[in-house]
This record gives sequence, C-alpha cells and structure tokens, in this order.
Amino acid sequence: MTGSLLSDPSILAGLSILDVRSVVATVVIAGAAGAVLWTFAEYLLHRFAMHELKGRGMMSREHLEHHVLSSWSFSATHLLSWTGMLLVGAVAWLPLGWLVVGPAAGVGLAVGWAVGYFVYEYQHAAAHLRPPSGRYSRWLRRHHFHHHFGHPMANHGVSTLVWDKVFGTFERPEVVRVPRRLVLPWMTGTDGELLEEFTEDYVLVGSADSDARLAGIDRARAFASIAPVD
Repeated sequence: MTGSLLSDPSILAGLSILDVRSVVATVVIAGAAGAVLWTFAEYLLHRFAMHELKGRGMMSREHLEHHVLSSWSFSATHLLSWTGMLLVGAVAWLPLGWLVVGPAAGVGLAVGWAVGYFVYEYQHAAAHLRPPSGRYSRWLRRHHFHHHFGHPMANHGVSTLVWDKVFGTFERPEVVRVPRRLVLPWMTGTDGELLEEFTEDYVLVGSADSDARLAGIDRARAFASIAPVD
C-alpha cells in the first residue's frame, strides 16, 4: 500500500512542493536572522573596535581618520573589510547554522549576514555622498551625523537604532550642528550655505576656513572620540 502511494506522481509532486517550500522558508528565516546578527555586530564593532580603542589597531585608526574629515572615498581597506566580513559568514555562520539546523539554515544565515553588511556599507557611503531620498535615508543621515558632529560615543548603529536603544547610547538632537569646514557636499548650494530643504535637520556653525592648528585639533578630538569644535 505504501509503495503504491509513493509511486503516485501527484503525491510525489506534492511532497516535492512541500520540501521546496520548507527549504525556502528556512533560508528566508535564517537570512533574516543573519541580517539582524549583522546589525548587532555593526553596533559592537563601531562602538568598541573603532571608538573605544581610540586609534589602536588598523580598524580603529582607519575609522577615526574617517572622523577627522567626515568624508568618504573608496580605499583598499574596504576590500579588506569586505573580505573579512564574507569570511566570517562562510567560516562561522554557515557551518554553525548547518550544524544546528541544517544546510538551508547555514546558507541563509551566511547570506543574510553578507546582505546586512553590504546594505550597511552602501547606506554609510551614500549618507556621506548623496542627499536623502526618503524618510529612512533622512533619518539615517540625522542619526549618523549627530554621531560625527555631536557625540561620537552615541548613535553607533548606522543602519538601525535598535541596539543604541538597547544599550542606552541613542541620542536624537533637535538639530544637528555641522561645522562649516566639515560640511557634506550635498548639504550646501553654490554659495556655501545650507540648502533650504535641510534647515529642519541641520545648522551650519563656525567658519569654513581651517589651518594647521585647527586641523591638528580636529585630529586629536577625533582620535579621542570627542566632537569637533565649531
């Protein structure tokens, strides 16, 4: 009786569909878990490996150099970061998910981690290079540039505020004060003044001019994880 049921093409097709759906569901759920796992790592790395170390080690040093000018450009260190994060997914999360749940979970966890990481990389670069284009990107820029210009030991999450809320490092200022010498190119018009569409979120302070002394102060404060002076 069992043999005849299994030989029925319609039953076999039904079992195959169920199997595929189960695998897809596992990959999707594990992928979402991997992306969430990345956001937690993003917070921990940004807070402890980049800021708390105050320039000790390549990751901290490169990140704090980014704070000195608050600009973004591609460099070879990005390739190292991408390789490292992909290796973490392949060496840690893929086998862990595979062993605990199964191969579909392992693949989903690793892919979710990688996607979460590259979404973060894209959003961070875009925040420095382009104006916001929607509610989320507007929030992300306000949140992130308060970290740059207001309080570098707050708002460590770039892509989400969840972990800052959990660990008490979230701050939401009424307006972000941006030193003119560090202003993002998309914030101002040809006259160097803040564009009207950004006046609810930002205010320019200080002078656009800098010199060796002020540049030295900016570097020292960045490596101490202190906001730049106006």
